[in-house]
Formats: sequence, C-alpha cells, structure tokens
Amino acid sequence: MARTTVTLDADVALLIKDAAQRGRTSMKQVVSDALRRALSQPPSRREPYRLEVHPATLLPGFDPAGANCLADQLEDEAILAAGRRALR
Repeated sequence: MARTTVTLDADVALLIKDAAQRGRTSMKQVVSDALRRALSQPPSRREPYRLEVHPATLLPGFDPAGANCLADQLEDEAILAAGRRALR
C-alpha cells in the first residue's frame, strides 16, 4: 500500500465524499476503486471517424475575397460609433 497526497478540485472532493457516504465506505476506498476501474480498462477500439468527401463549387456571383466585407464594414461602424460616444 502506497501513501500519497493528492490535491482535488472542490467538486471532485464532494463527489468522493458523497460516494463514500452512499456506499458506507471510506473516501480512500472510493478513490482506489475509481482509479482501479478507470486505469484497468483497455482503450476503446472505435473505428476511425471517416467523412465522405463531396464535390463543392461556389455559386455564381460569390466573391470569396469579399466574404468578410460585411463583417469588416460592421466592425468599422461600431468603432466609429464608440468614438463618437466617447467624444460626447
């Protein structure tokens, strides 16, 4: 048996304390059991995520270079309005 000190977040400490009270066991036993379960599980063997690629084209009249033009204009207007308010 090894003895060590672990600093826990307050919410985790509360969860451990509640589990110990519910199970009528010690906090040490709750922590040991939880770590044993978490660390002894083999890694999951999930299939890698695959995404099917679809051909895509831009609609006629869409200018990719000007895509952020509206956002830029709105930001400029907001900056000017804030400057005007500051001068009042």
